[in-house]
Amino acid sequence: MSQLSEWQSFYIIVGSSAGALIGLQFVVITLIERGSRPTAEAGAAFATPSVVHFGAVLLISAILNVPWGAIMAASVLWGIVGMAGIVYAVVVARRMRTQAAYRPVLEDWMFYAMLPLAAYAALALSTLFAGSNPAGALLCVGASSLLLLFIGIHNAWDSATYNIFARKRE
Repeated sequence: MSQLSEWQSFYIIVGSSAGALIGLQFVVITLIERGSRPTAEAGAAFATPSVVHFGAVLLISAILNVPWGAIMAASVLWGIVGMAGIVYAVVVARRMRTQAAYRPVLEDWMFYAMLPLAAYAALALSTLFAGSNPAGALLCVGASSLLLLFIGIHNAWDSATYNIFARKRE
């Protein structure tokens, strides 16, 4: 399908970046673990989401690199990823609220709950107009993927700097 083939380079770059960042996130988490003992609740609320977002971007990239005959099969799969992401964003928000290791500020709520929820919702909703407006749907999927990639980068950096600087003072 020509619309999907036009996006192939984009998804190779974005998917490869997400895959590499997953590995880097595991290294950072391992190094942080060696220096301190963060609580499991805080890790589930603040470290795990980055890996999940990177994994979602990698999965979306893989889905859109399959040589589909029509966009609808791909759109159903990326819609499922979007719906699962919506559920996960709600779970993360609940975890943020219930963990006791750190009191989240507005920036945390934006990058760990609201922006991921918006990205996954856009991904899920783009499925609805993939048949009638494939170019617009693919643009929405690309924007959602890029947003999730940047959210993951921000959150990984945020977690690393917090654990290096804020916990060092403690």
